[in-house]
Amino acid sequence: MDDPIKADWLGEPALQAVFDALEQEGDTARVVGGAVRNTLLGVPVSDIDIATTAEPATVIRRVEAAGLKAVPTGVDHGTVTVVSGGRPFEVTTLREDVETHGRHATVRFGRNWQHDAERRDFTMNALYAARDGSLFDPVGGLPDLAARRVRFIGEAERRIREDYLRILRFFRFHAQYGEGAPDAEGLAAVARLKDGLAGLSAERIGMEMRKLVGARGAVATLEAMADAGIMPQVLVPHGGLAPFRGLRALDGLGANTREPALALAALSEGGEAELDALADRLRLSNAERRRMKAARLAADMAREKLGSAEPEAVRLAALELLYRHGREAACDGVLLAAAEAGLAAEDVGLRALLEAVAALDVPRLPVSGGDLTKAGVAPGPKVGEGLRLAESRWIDSGFSLDRAALVSAVLGRA
Repeated sequence: MDDPIKADWLGEPALQAVFDALEQEGDTARVVGGAVRNTLLGVPVSDIDIATTAEPATVIRRVEAAGLKAVPTGVDHGTVTVVSGGRPFEVTTLREDVETHGRHATVRFGRNWQHDAERRDFTMNALYAARDGSLFDPVGGLPDLAARRVRFIGEAERRIREDYLRILRFFRFHAQYGEGAPDAEGLAAVARLKDGLAGLSAERIGMEMRKLVGARGAVATLEAMADAGIMPQVLVPHGGLAPFRGLRALDGLGANTREPALALAALSEGGEAELDALADRLRLSNAERRRMKAARLAADMAREKLGSAEPEAVRLAALELLYRHGREAACDGVLLAAAEAGLAAEDVGLRALLEAVAALDVPRLPVSGGDLTKAGVAPGPKVGEGLRLAESRWIDSGFSLDRAALVSAVLGRA
């Protein structure tokens, strides 16, 4: 891991143009954090962040002189977004903390790479790469990365007190990149300081939990969080881990098992009120809130449909789920019900039902209120009664009766 990193993104002209603009008059720049970490781990790289000795005003002047776009996204904290080749790069001046208070820090700009590294959270996130790929590891991140160990830089409690969100980031990074048990010193520190989570905004907690529940090591990590007393701080109400564990055991059945809304529904117990409370606690979007509720409703129906692999029974069960809930919620509901029942991914009935939900067209009631009034049903409550009767007959027929047959049924001629 001490060899220079090799990555396609490192040689991209857009990135090299940013280096050209920054590395003038004795200033240097290095890629830092996630791009370096992910490259070494062999996982995809999304954002590329750059650290530099150049101060923000100098960064802006130089990149604009080079014909690039500079956006002063956080100049007070040293950050300028540079757009090169249509791609944004976050460029941040080396910093040292002057004062920290739980989330925000007062910083001063510097030129010391060691000091910049020491203010970061975890050793694996304080790895730097020059434009030629040569690595700079001032805090021992490389051996930790090789061991897939998420370790706080320096004194764990001090790092946490600087920003209590680091408690959740400790677990989230372990779920994404760690192996084995979480770092013992870090785990003890987050357990001692867990009450600091109460001061965090719902948005920040929700952002971390969305990422955590979809990570590869989410089950073991959530168990470690529960043992450390963290879960009641972030999930209220919390319904236990068994359904979530069951959901992740179904990973091979589709990507939905890692969908945050479905995963969070598996971590909650109760009905609509409890799901609303969880959505509020994590400041979920309206779409996520709706998906959780829809999954729960569909699961209540799916629970009754699981167990049979007989083709016609599976077909009818899938059609009713699709009709009542739509394809997305039907799929979510089947997975959630199976997870709560502890079914294995190999369960023949479960696989058959999921395949049918994915393959069949969503049924549409073939008769409308207009059809009934044209046939002589008086406008008003009678139309609603007629539609309910038609729907019941249609479902009982295995969704086979057509418009004429349903109109006849409503008129009493069937």
